[in-house]
Amino acid sequence: MTELAAAKAALKTQAVETPSWAYGNSGTRFKVFAQQGVPRTPFEKLDDAAKVHEFTGVAPTVALHIPWDRVDDYAALAKHAEQRGVKLGAINSNTFQDDAYKLGSICHPEASVRRKAVDHLLECVDIMDATGSTDLKLWFADGTNYPGQDDIRGRQDRLAEGLAEVYERLGDGQRMLLEYKFFEPAFYATDVPDWGTAYAHCLKLGPKAQVVVDTGHHAPGTNIEFIVATLLREGKLGGFDFNSRFYADDDLMVGAADPFQLFRIMYEVVRGGGFSPEVAFMLDQCHNIEAKIPAIIRSVMNVQEATAKALLVDGDALGAAQRGGDVLEANAVLMDAYNTDVRPLLREVREEMGLDPEPLAAYRRSGWGERIVAERVGGQQAGWGA
Repeated sequence: MTELAAAKAALKTQAVETPSWAYGNSGTRFKVFAQQGVPRTPFEKLDDAAKVHEFTGVAPTVALHIPWDRVDDYAALAKHAEQRGVKLGAINSNTFQDDAYKLGSICHPEASVRRKAVDHLLECVDIMDATGSTDLKLWFADGTNYPGQDDIRGRQDRLAEGLAEVYERLGDGQRMLLEYKFFEPAFYATDVPDWGTAYAHCLKLGPKAQVVVDTGHHAPGTNIEFIVATLLREGKLGGFDFNSRFYADDDLMVGAADPFQLFRIMYEVVRGGGFSPEVAFMLDQCHNIEAKIPAIIRSVMNVQEATAKALLVDGDALGAAQRGGDVLEANAVLMDAYNTDVRPLLREVREEMGLDPEPLAAYRRSGWGERIVAERVGGQQAGWGA
């Protein structure tokens, strides 16, 4: 098989999970701008997600967020997804929007609050059982704002204890994905601030616990591809939350701020064997001023383009240059792949998959955007309440 044919075959197997909350009203902590046609229920979110998959062919699963996507019958929700041509993906917990969590959730100094948080995580595992989801994704806003506010080591002990209880509840084929964030909303000490802390807890928990890399959750200048390469090497990279940042955790469209960084990350994924079902590729974005479905389609396409370029790196030439100490040639090989216009290649891939070669144009012609504006009138739009 030629290099080009191999790249095509790999691209046809790619899967990018879209987040249910990206279809609702979300944005910054200061203001969320509502849009017409936004889903009012988890079922309508799935309807929109199905359109993304229909036109991209590589977005077959939808992540849920509890309690934002809580329903009475999760089996019915899973069936609705299947009828629309998609499946339910990761279950994301929420231990950051309750008044009780002002001083933390799973790391809170009060046992009753920790119990409340752990019980919520266990509920999420129950939902995994009901939906067939295999991934429980955890992000904690826990931390402190002032020196001396709480015992830093004690909070790590509480974190470990709570995670261990949830880990023991996981069934066969289920896993826990632990996300980190170096700051916000805890400004002095965040309890899971970096990949090392997440890795240490996952290592102690066992093989069902892995680390999630959110591409927006890093300090400026952080070499994210090094983190990816290291976690892959250790077998502890469970997945990504793809988005972009200019300043902090901006949750902008993936590839918007630094497409070269996304390419470098995807090269390490391909190089390290992470282009597989064991590493989940999920978007985690807030579309506050741009139209939501087109933005998600564009984001999926951005991931595809970065992946295609990574797949086209001449590994033999790169290895020879690296072994020979030819710094400029090694960099040139990588840059040749990055500078390749892969859009014609991706158009071919889509046509071979029976898709329109231009997903965004196909979506706009479909009339779905106009239809949901006309039909979704009344009721409470989905959002995160900001």
